[in-house]
Amino acid sequence: MMIASMQGVVKRYGSNIVLDYVDLAIDEGEIIGLLGPNGAGKTTLIQTLTGMIPFEKGQVTLFGDVKAPFSNKNKEKIGLVTQEITIFEELTAKENLQFFAGVYGLKGEEKKNSVQEALEFVGLSDRANKMPKKFSGGMKRRLNIACALTHRPRFIIMDEPTVGIDPQSRNYILEAVKKLREEGTTILYTTHYMEEVQAIASRVVIMDQGQIIKEGTVDELIKTIQHEEKVKIDVTDAGQIPLNKLESVTGVKQVNVDGNQIMIISEANSGNLDRILSLIKAHAGVLGIQADKPNLEDVFLTLTGKQLRDKVGEE
Repeated sequence: MMIASMQGVVKRYGSNIVLDYVDLAIDEGEIIGLLGPNGAGKTTLIQTLTGMIPFEKGQVTLFGDVKAPFSNKNKEKIGLVTQEITIFEELTAKENLQFFAGVYGLKGEEKKNSVQEALEFVGLSDRANKMPKKFSGGMKRRLNIACALTHRPRFIIMDEPTVGIDPQSRNYILEAVKKLREEGTTILYTTHYMEEVQAIASRVVIMDQGQIIKEGTVDELIKTIQHEEKVKIDVTDAGQIPLNKLESVTGVKQVNVDGNQIMIISEANSGNLDRILSLIKAHAGVLGIQADKPNLEDVFLTLTGKQLRDKVGEE
């Protein structure tokens, strides 16, 4: 069964097209990993898909409902985990969940049981009566997710749910997402961490400049660039190397610089490594060479020409 779909959806802000005739279909039980550089339109897609903002053209369907996709009965089947933590610091963890359960109309024994289940699911039962203002960043993120689960939604949308948290909490959240899918829940998951998508997604959707430019399983996407080779070369001073000369070497498709590491993507079987190294050594020292097999990050870089995220510190 199809849980949600977008057909030819266009969203503008003034003259700026943020969603450019987007087509997307999400089937029941999928975990869709939604990837895109900053400004690609991911958050706008989520807001449009859930009826939070209007759109100019196209059609959105939720739970098979074309005529009134954003009716209350459909919205009640959706759980939204926002990038911004939306919990009440002055209420206990349990009181936060009771509030959100009440918003969705849960009462009595059903409300009590759903709150307890949500606390157990995110591993916060022992913190039920504690104020979240004393929680770590990872625990706040887990409570934020629990708040979206109290009404047992069929479709959960998670927008950057693991930003800036410790590895233990990240792993806990990823395991929780996989468990939700095992229980039949459908999930749309956006992140700046490529390894998360590789770990949990049944299908990957890549956006850039308001368009969906590629989708498929991780393996299917990697196969699309297996006609390419990637080599990373650590050098003493990348600023001294004429990148235009590297780009002109036969077979070279793309040159990217990250600090003093140069990544070169070439056509398969180009046999151009000796020429590349000769050019580099004429201007800087070579500290190391690494030839990698293609992965999802390579697919993303090939399609968008951009890194998914800047290197950021975590708590």
